[in-house]
Amino acid sequence: MPTSDAAQEAWGLFWRIFSEDKPRRSQILAELEITPMQAQALQGLEPGVPLPMSALAGALYCDPSNVTGVADRLESAGLVERRPAAHDRRVKALLLTDEGERARERIRTSMSVPPPALAALPDEDAQALCAILRRAVEAEAATTPR
Repeated sequence: MPTSDAAQEAWGLFWRIFSEDKPRRSQILAELEITPMQAQALQGLEPGVPLPMSALAGALYCDPSNVTGVADRLESAGLVERRPAAHDRRVKALLLTDEGERARERIRTSMSVPPPALAALPDEDAQALCAILRRAVEAEAATTPR
């Protein structure tokens, strides 16, 4: 499907805001002593729910061997623990520790603060942007195979 000029410009503007905000996000993660991939992994885990490492790799769109290194570092930091999966003891699952749950929540709270460019928008504009992005997310979800 061809992309409209407006959609292409919107995508470019989104990436510009996202890219220009990278130093702020990097600082947040540095303060938590967490890499972006580790933060994504923590966000992919639900408190109290062990997740097979292969499933986490799928959620992160990466090779399972990459998750091994991420899991090693998270485990060394005391944020996750490996456990045998209930369905197959050969499969390793990750479970957030109490400290991991706290780190996950700190990441979520810190990263929910919008970049200054978005925070400065008048509320009416922010609400309109939310409505537009919500429709785009819903359209994406409707076309993504499960």
